[in-house]
Amino acid sequence: MQISLDLNAISSAMSKKTLNKSNLETLGAETLAALVMDLVQGSAALQRRARLEISAAQGPNDIAADIRKRFATLRRSTTFVGWRKQKALVKDLDGLLRMIETNIAPHNADDAFDLLWSFLQLASSVYERTDDSSGTLGVVFRDAIDAIAAISFRITVDSKTLAERILDAVTDAGYGEFDGVISATAGALGDEGLEHMKAVTNAWADVPPSADEVDRYSGFGLSMSAADRIRRNKELTKSIILADVADAQGDVDAYMARYSPEQLTYGTIAPRVARRLLDAGRVDDAMIVVGRAMAADVENSYRLSRYDLNLVYEECLERQGKSEELREYLWQSFAETLDAESLRKHLKLLPDFDDSEAEEKALELAEAFPDLEAAIGFLVLWPALARAARMVLSRADDLDGNRYEGLTPAADALSEKQPLAAVLLRRAMIKDALNGAKSKRYRYAARHLAECQSSDATIDDYGSFPGHGAFVAYLKQKHQRKSGFWELVDE
Repeated sequence: MQISLDLNAISSAMSKKTLNKSNLETLGAETLAALVMDLVQGSAALQRRARLEISAAQGPNDIAADIRKRFATLRRSTTFVGWRKQKALVKDLDGLLRMIETNIAPHNADDAFDLLWSFLQLASSVYERTDDSSGTLGVVFRDAIDAIAAISFRITVDSKTLAERILDAVTDAGYGEFDGVISATAGALGDEGLEHMKAVTNAWADVPPSADEVDRYSGFGLSMSAADRIRRNKELTKSIILADVADAQGDVDAYMARYSPEQLTYGTIAPRVARRLLDAGRVDDAMIVVGRAMAADVENSYRLSRYDLNLVYEECLERQGKSEELREYLWQSFAETLDAESLRKHLKLLPDFDDSEAEEKALELAEAFPDLEAAIGFLVLWPALARAARMVLSRADDLDGNRYEGLTPAADALSEKQPLAAVLLRRAMIKDALNGAKSKRYRYAARHLAECQSSDATIDDYGSFPGHGAFVAYLKQKHQRKSGFWELVDE
């Protein structure tokens, strides 16, 4: 009892010293202020953040003025931001966005809207001095569009003026930063603004290319004149804007009119169109669009993923009450791809007590599936670990160690209860890396070997497979000259 009380006392004392918000609040304002001053020394980013927080405490007008100053600084900056510093830039931009949402939007939607618009207009200058291959900057600017959508119904801008402002922004955007702005501002545009949007967009597209525009486009490509290229780009932009307007107005037919009959069979377009038809209650029309797209996909030798198309097709069948057809389709999808979600949906549609028999049949099908690595991945995910291990042991020589994206998580999942199977998967990846002299994968191969050694103590019988020591000896005999790998093993 005394030991228990002592442990509780120690735990309580330690919890009071833990670095968390509650404990920091007990320090008091004076101590925290001194601590913050110490922390921000030598960090321009932290100093900016602290100043903004002080401005925020003075009210929305003060913080808005400081945010505009920061925007001006960012707009003037021309220094290239390498990948090491890009994280700090993203954090800076995200902090400014959150300040607008938290400290200005609740008090003045119009000021918040103007700041968010200015934020989006920073995109071109930011992108021009960064490499956003990771997409993190794009996420911040998309968040700004979402922030505009959240306040759209509260802003008081004239709807026609807003429509013209949107057209200027969209046609001038070089990085897609204003994508989605029509949908985001639909509440502020209203019917009048959306109709005006259509009118000014059509008028803009009909204006012949100016001499300056032709000069800018001249010299880029020989297959089309500069003027024709400008007209084509305008038509494409117009079709995107009018489709977004149609979406905002709930006009499915106008949205569909953007696409040619051939485009309506594309796996990237058909699901979006069918989804809108479903939302409008036009189930049969949606099924026609999906059916044509699926038929075209069968004839296409280069088949892309049909995931979105499949989902819409399944919903069409369900909405049409074709339960039996839906069950058969889901089973066929599973049988062809071992898609676990298709199987789960199929089992849910079966009568009581039939699902167990169907599940057993599915697992047997998986064990006989020609793609060994896909079958192992499915059985691990389901989960049916014993079956997955059985497949690994019976077909170990057929394992493709280059399929590491699936074999690595499978080995991790099997490690505890099926350690021998996990070891065989890791051995396959090790041998693939070494046999192919894939030096970039040596670090992973060394880690896999260490994991094999850790599993060795839990394996009582390797059966017909060599033990860990014998496997290491084999590697040293065959790959003794691959010093890059062995240096990592000996670390």
